[in-house]
Amino acid sequence: MRPTLLAAALALALPRLALANPDTAAAAAPEPADLDRVVVTATRTERAITDVPNTVDRIDRARMDALLVRDLKDLFRYEPGITVTEGFGRFGIGDIRVRGLGGNRVRIQTDGIAVPDAFSIGSFSNANRNFVDLDTLKAVEVVRGPTSSLYGSDALGGTVSFITRDPGDLLADGADTHLGFKLGIEGDWNGLSGGATAASAGERWSGLVAVHHRQGQETENMGEVGGTGSARTRPNPQQRDGRSVLAKLLYAPDARQRVRLTVEGNEDDADTDLLTARGVQALTGADNTRVAARDHQSRTRVALTHEVDDAGGGFADAFDWQAYVQDSRTTQYTIEERTLPAPTLRDIRERSFEFEQRVVGLQANMRKALDAGRARHELAWGVDLSRTDTAQRRDGLRSFPLTGSSTPSMPPDDFPVRDFPLSETTSAAMYVQDEIAFADGRFRLVPGLRVDHYRLQPELDPIFAGDNPGVAVVDLTETSVSPKLGMVRHLGDAWSLFGGYARGFRAPPYADVNIGFTNVMFGYTAIANPGLRPETSDGLELGVRFSTDIAYASLAAYHNRYEDFIESFSFVGTNPGDLMVFQSVNVARARIQGVEFKGGVDLGALSQDWDGWSLRAAAAWSRGDDRSAGVPLESVDPLTASFGIAFDAHDWGMELAGRFAGRRDRLPPAPEASAEYFESPGHGVLDLFAHWNFASGASFNAGVFNLTDRMYWPAGGIALVGADSATLDRYTAPGRHVGASLSVSW
Repeated sequence: MRPTLLAAALALALPRLALANPDTAAAAAPEPADLDRVVVTATRTERAITDVPNTVDRIDRARMDALLVRDLKDLFRYEPGITVTEGFGRFGIGDIRVRGLGGNRVRIQTDGIAVPDAFSIGSFSNANRNFVDLDTLKAVEVVRGPTSSLYGSDALGGTVSFITRDPGDLLADGADTHLGFKLGIEGDWNGLSGGATAASAGERWSGLVAVHHRQGQETENMGEVGGTGSARTRPNPQQRDGRSVLAKLLYAPDARQRVRLTVEGNEDDADTDLLTARGVQALTGADNTRVAARDHQSRTRVALTHEVDDAGGGFADAFDWQAYVQDSRTTQYTIEERTLPAPTLRDIRERSFEFEQRVVGLQANMRKALDAGRARHELAWGVDLSRTDTAQRRDGLRSFPLTGSSTPSMPPDDFPVRDFPLSETTSAAMYVQDEIAFADGRFRLVPGLRVDHYRLQPELDPIFAGDNPGVAVVDLTETSVSPKLGMVRHLGDAWSLFGGYARGFRAPPYADVNIGFTNVMFGYTAIANPGLRPETSDGLELGVRFSTDIAYASLAAYHNRYEDFIESFSFVGTNPGDLMVFQSVNVARARIQGVEFKGGVDLGALSQDWDGWSLRAAAAWSRGDDRSAGVPLESVDPLTASFGIAFDAHDWGMELAGRFAGRRDRLPPAPEASAEYFESPGHGVLDLFAHWNFASGASFNAGVFNLTDRMYWPAGGIALVGADSATLDRYTAPGRHVGASLSVSW
């Protein structure tokens, strides 16, 4: 975390908090329930879910606190159809998959600003997208399916939108100041967390500061084999800690507009003793006596936003704009101490990896309502402009303690190297959407269109040129048009139909257009591909909703086709120098289809005898196929479901929650005909939660996870592993464990 930004956050926010007028305050409004909840991500306008032509999930702050949410896996634990991957060993949480599509094909954004990209290569380099402290959030919204018509590239599979807190979200009715503390424990990683928030509001100025810290160890599993070497199934020892700060300063010159300055920073560190990598290595014969890793990642963001609710007519009734800069950095260091046969005897190998991004952008959104006869038009249009600078580098040093010599050569690499050149990508986009309401709003059509212009400009820097002599880098320019058409038809007061068509796209990534890797010793080279086309999708969805004061339900079916998926490092032939040539190419076609359900009942509304009781349930079934290869997509989950039965007596309450998954039996064939991949068995897991509001502004939440201490493999959380592997227990989820949090505010 850059201290300059943290200092700026405190310097800007704290003086204003001290000077705020205590006579007035903005009160936090309670969240509506279920399908009546208001969401913004689906249409860029505030709409109840019942008026949105997409399947949308919203998880608010109260729900996150009740479920003791700490990380992304906790956040989506009871959301079938949304998966968070996690690797064994060092790197932890991977990506968010929506309806079987993940990686950089799902847009993840914080307050409308996309989080950094993910990038990985080899066994020692893995930059993920886990950059958000969930304790700073007011809500999370997920739009399932292609959303490129509103959010452009990387929204091929959907959009996950993190919305951070404002001062008004912390202030109680009639209060003009807030001070809060929160402490938490999590048994699955022996984690401790703590945070403090302060907010104040005056007649025109308001602000908040939130700081959080967390620390713990490796995440448990149910492996029983300890010791060192490749047979170990217990987690590698790890020490983890992280911290974050969020500061906001709001100025309201009048009741219709707000100017907001946001400064945010977070960082995470992990030190890992890689016991599984010790011992004799099968490929090299080296005996690893010590392997350790240190990983660090950070993200900082500064944004200035101006919102106007009543612009006085003209070109817009309301508008907002946002200018921002965001920096992110991932650094990873690995050291191996090895014993080799004579005459080398000993060597020490050190590797480092850096991945950095800076994005500067400007967004503007406008809204205008028009009456045209029997129809009402609610227009939304805007522009997104951004420039992203991306740099990646790997370095290394091999030392020989007995001779005192060292070399940066570590075949197949001669360090330092870049796997792609320094890259600048610029994006300019314009979108327009019209929500057309007929019959007093009972029927709504939502057509939309977005045009994205994307340009990649690489720089042939000395490191890339030295590692890839004679390899030219290429510019790339693409323009994509993404249309959509949505529909909502209300059938009376309770029932409605929804659905539509949406097109998605993903611009060719910098790392695929200009990959570079030449190794004469091993006889291969990688070359650029200026002809890469964007990945595209066509999605259809149709659903029905039911919503009353007693119950709600949503059932949707979808069918998505994906074209021109980019396959990295594909073998394309041999060059005149007799080197095998690898190049990223458009090859893959895929189809993912499925059905999703979500519903709930307030039992107390049916009978006073059941006052305080409620039920909820959700399920997702999907099927995915690689149409190019004619094999199943391993990223698509089996049937998954969740349920909950809860009792809430206001001051206290309990909930029994269950999560279920079918057998993961649709996997691609293993490379060897005689081998098979491990099909994780179906499972059911129960969790128990309780809360107690024991005083005004004071609450205690507790949970017991995996109540029956069952061994299971999370659906979608395990990579392709051979069925005959002796280390399958590595990938199991934690056994029974507890978590708790204590919150106090005044």
